[in-house]
Amino acid sequence: MLFLFFGKKKKDLNKNPFYKEKGSLVVYIKCDRCGEVFRSHLRTGYDFIVDYDNPGVPYKIDKLYVGSKCPNKMHLVATFTSSYKPVAVSLEGGTFITREEFEEAQQQ
Repeated sequence: MLFLFFGKKKKDLNKNPFYKEKGSLVVYIKCDRCGEVFRSHLRTGYDFIVDYDNPGVPYKIDKLYVGSKCPNKMHLVATFTSSYKPVAVSLEGGTFITREEFEEAQQQ
């Protein structure tokens, strides 16, 4: 008898750090300086900038996050297809973390 164990595929945060939730994309970030964690809900009909000059990647995000523990700024820039799939993502001053890592840090 052959048993195959399929574990949950680990999410590649460098390609797609976003989680889909009820009309929004959620991203989890950790400050590189102090370790504070953030959860950001980006509403698809509201928070995205429409780039009319680039029909191949018509949506983008340009957000700045500042925590309560230190003055470090985290700058998120991302471009998306018309179906909100990320094409390019960059984060300065912080690191993308998984939902599980965020929840674990919240409990501590």
